[in-house]
Amino acid sequence: MAAATLTATPDLARSAQAAGMSPPPVILALDLGTTTGWALRTACGQITSGTAGFRPGRFDGGGMRYLRFANWLAELDRLSGPISAIWFEEVRRHVATDAAHVYGGLMATLTAWAERGGVPYDGVPVGTIKRHVTGKGNADKDAVIAAVRARGFQPADDNEADALALLLWAIETGGGVR
Repeated sequence: MAAATLTATPDLARSAQAAGMSPPPVILALDLGTTTGWALRTACGQITSGTAGFRPGRFDGGGMRYLRFANWLAELDRLSGPISAIWFEEVRRHVATDAAHVYGGLMATLTAWAERGGVPYDGVPVGTIKRHVTGKGNADKDAVIAAVRARGFQPADDNEADALALLLWAIETGGGVR
């Protein structure tokens, strides 16, 4: 699992405390898939992102991918949390049947994990995320990567770029609330 780190506002928590305010909530944004893109804003305002691979091993049973994903979520929550909200890219159409099955299994695992921990979660349509970051709801992968890079991030691939774009949407719109 590779991780790239960028400090967006390093003194956000300190300045919030000085002003008598609570630090910002920990927000997790996910682009679900065999290679899951993730982006996280910590309570100190730091934004970290990367990808996590959930490809099953040669001798793994069918549920191992989802068990690893749930364990990864728990570890992320333990190390950076508690996670206050989770946003995931809501995909309504998949080109391949296998991709649809993997997405559905990861989404079911995510929502069950969040429900068990009392963490609010919601899906955001792909077009909404693309429109926010590029100005165009049907932008291609390269345009999303370029738009995220223009904001100062260095995503390794489109999965990480999508997660960063989703996190920026969640932060900048307050989760769609204007």
